[in-house]
Amino acid sequence: MTDAISAAPLSWGETTEGYPYNLDFEYGALAQLQHFSINNLGDPFIESNYGVHSREFEVGVLDWREVYPDGILYASRESHYSVFKAARMYRMECEKVDALVSGEIDCVDFKAKLLLHREKPAIINVNIGTTVKGAVDDLDLVIQTLEETGFSHDRFYIHCDGALFGLMMPFVKRAPKVTFKKPIGSVSFSGHKFVGCPMPCGVQITRLEHINALSRNVEYLASRDATIMGSRNGHAPIFLWYTLNKKGYRGFQKEVQKCLRNAHYLKDRLRDANIGAMLNELSSTVVLERPLDEEFIRKWQLACQGNIAHVVVMPNVTVKKLNKFLNELIALRATWNGDDRKHQSPCVASDIGKENCLCSLHK
Repeated sequence: MTDAISAAPLSWGETTEGYPYNLDFEYGALAQLQHFSINNLGDPFIESNYGVHSREFEVGVLDWREVYPDGILYASRESHYSVFKAARMYRMECEKVDALVSGEIDCVDFKAKLLLHREKPAIINVNIGTTVKGAVDDLDLVIQTLEETGFSHDRFYIHCDGALFGLMMPFVKRAPKVTFKKPIGSVSFSGHKFVGCPMPCGVQITRLEHINALSRNVEYLASRDATIMGSRNGHAPIFLWYTLNKKGYRGFQKEVQKCLRNAHYLKDRLRDANIGAMLNELSSTVVLERPLDEEFIRKWQLACQGNIAHVVVMPNVTVKKLNKFLNELIALRATWNGDDRKHQSPCVASDIGKENCLCSLHK
C-alpha cells in the first residue's frame, strides 16, 4: 500500500484537472504530528477532559476568517448532490429550484416555489461556486426575493455553501460580499480544496444563537457539544492554521489571481481551437465539451455531466500543465469524427449557452 500511495503523484497529481484540489502543498514540518491521535471533542471554545487536542488552532482558523424543524429546503438543481442527500436523510421537504444556464439559481422559479409554500419557513442553500459550473448565486437577489414574497427575517434561514470559492471570493475585486451583516445563518468552506489541506475537512461558521439552540452539556466529555459526530479531526485545524499563517493574505491573493488568470487562458485557448467553453466571471472552473475519449477523461480525471466536462484551475495547475492538456485534447479531437468532420463542434448551447457554443448552428 505504501508503494502504491508513494507512486500516486506520478499518475494522479499531474493530471487532476477535473477536481478542485490544490496539490501545491508541503507539510513536512507537521509530519511528526501523525504520531498523535488529536481529537477535538465537544465545543471548540470549551476544553474537554481529553488532553490531546488542537482547539487553539481550530479557533485560530475561525478568527482568520433545529432552527426550523418544519421548514422547506430550497436549493438549485446545480447544488452539490450532498445537499439533496442530506434532505433525504433528515426527511426534509425539499424543493429543487431551476438554474440559469450559467449555473446560478433562477430567482424567478425560486419565487414561484416560495409562493406555493409561504405558510412554512424557508431554508435556503446559496451556492458560492456550484459543483460543475462554478457559478455564484446572487445572495442579495435571493434575500430580495424572500422579502418580496413576504418572508420576514425570522422565517428563513440561509446557508452559504462556499466549499471551493468561498475562500477565493474575498480576494476577487468587485466580488459581492458574503457577510453576517446580511441575514444569513451560516457559511462553510472546504479546507482540502483551495487551501490545500491534505485530508478532507471543512469549516462552518454560524451565529451563536443557532449553536446555543443545539448545544448540550456532555458530562462524559466535560464539555459542551453541538456537532453530529462528537469528535472532530484534530490534525486538520493545525494544517489549516499552518497554511493560513504561512501564506498570509497576500499569498492567498496572489494564488487567487493566478487561478483566475490561468482559467481565462484555458478558456481562450479552447475557443481558439474551436472547442465550446464557458467561464463564469466569479470562477476558476472552465466548462467545456465532454471529450469523446474515455481514456483521456480517466487520464486527466475529468468530472463529466452529460455533454460537458470541467477543468478546475487550482494553484498547482500551471500554464505548462494546461498546455499539455490542451495539446493532447486538440490532437485527439482531430481523430474522433474523421478527417472530413474534425473541425465540427457538438452543440452544447443548452448546457453552457448559445454564446459559448461553437457548433455550426451557433458559431
